[in-house]
Amino acid sequence: MKKLALITLAMMASASIAVAQNADSSAYKAAHDKATSDYKAAKDRCSDTLSGNAKDVCQEEAKVARARSESDAVAHHKNNKRDLEKAHKKVAEAEYDLAKEKCDDLSGDAKSACVSQAKSVRDTSLASIKSGSYSTTAAVTDTMREKTADAGEVMSDSVITAKVKADMAADSHVKAMDVHVETQKGVVTLSGFVPSKAEADRAVQLARGVKGVNEVKSSIQIKK
Repeated sequence: MKKLALITLAMMASASIAVAQNADSSAYKAAHDKATSDYKAAKDRCSDTLSGNAKDVCQEEAKVARARSESDAVAHHKNNKRDLEKAHKKVAEAEYDLAKEKCDDLSGDAKSACVSQAKSVRDTSLASIKSGSYSTTAAVTDTMREKTADAGEVMSDSVITAKVKADMAADSHVKAMDVHVETQKGVVTLSGFVPSKAEADRAVQLARGVKGVNEVKSSIQIKK
């Protein structure tokens, strides 16, 4: 009787596991299908309402959203290291493609700095994924997003700095070597010594005209 009871319990446990696995499989498929459907709808909206690089950026943003949704689905319904690594790599590559597309709005040194920073962020993310320096839980997606957001912020500040410097170098009224530029969270700080107030004011004006700049702080001093 005891043996029969044990066999019965084992069969019940196996049946419960099978039911749970089927439920996870169905839930994953539903989440994956929704991610695909949302992506197609978002991509169509991009094509219908935008053109040029704005359209390209919009479509890359849709790809990032799809990659993140699929990563969420894997984390919640599969939660194994191999699938999580694959999902995170897709997110990293999608973020990289988006960042590069945004760089196309720039030119010269600013564009080069933008692309270089985007690649650096991608490589750092892939190295972290390869090293397995994260846990195989659903919470991993939130952690990765926080890291990506921080990296994106650094990239934007780097691009802003490069663009401000490039604009100053191209302007006949400002000697770019006279002005030091730093950017943190969209706030540009200018310092250094210039021969006239007009040059200092022009430097501030150029910085304010750069996309992504939230505020310009100037401690530029006039040479005496």
